[in-house]
Amino acid sequence: MANETTGAAAEAGAVVDTPEEWRVTATTVQFRGNKTSVRTDDVVMPDGSVARRDYQVHPGSVAVLALDDEDRVVLVRQYRHPVRQRLWEIPAGLLDVPGENPLHAAERELYEEAHVKAEDWRVLTDVYTTPGGCDEAVRIFLARDLSPVEGERFDVSEEEADMELARVPLTELARGVLAGELHNNCLVVGVTSAIAARAGDGFDALRPAGAPWPARPFDA
Repeated sequence: MANETTGAAAEAGAVVDTPEEWRVTATTVQFRGNKTSVRTDDVVMPDGSVARRDYQVHPGSVAVLALDDEDRVVLVRQYRHPVRQRLWEIPAGLLDVPGENPLHAAERELYEEAHVKAEDWRVLTDVYTTPGGCDEAVRIFLARDLSPVEGERFDVSEEEADMELARVPLTELARGVLAGELHNNCLVVGVTSAIAARAGDGFDALRPAGAPWPARPFDA
């Protein structure tokens, strides 16, 4: 039976994710791809037994909920082959360079995918996309005070060559999320987090763009 945290303990601040690492007796890399790999670990359980866990090793990602002065979110729409759907998403991309500052990566993705820059950046939220089977961590930024980027657009290829752009009101996206019409993880988390932030202490109370990110340490 799972241990239950009491309401009093939760109110005292016990509902916080904490680092912990169970002992691994063996590790095998089953597959190594261009950006990710699949690893198998033999993990010692609390009762002393050993369980085998397969998971994807991922470099991490950034995503940007870019909100313009008309309360519209910058979106891209592209085909995602694993789920066989064309999804509306917020600009996002991999942390391709080890130790790369996630803000710099987010600025790059916003430029490359939407040809937009922002003057005000905040950390909206940090998430693990699928912690039961992948170690991917995503930092989602809130970007405001938007303006077009001067010069030539970034040269795209493959799925991105067929990508569409749009700006959609934040409240309309929230409706679509709750109606089951929008499914991209970063969009869903970003939209709901933005709604919660604005209803709470406001966007200016969010963490600064350079806030520590223990899941993916980075260079300042």
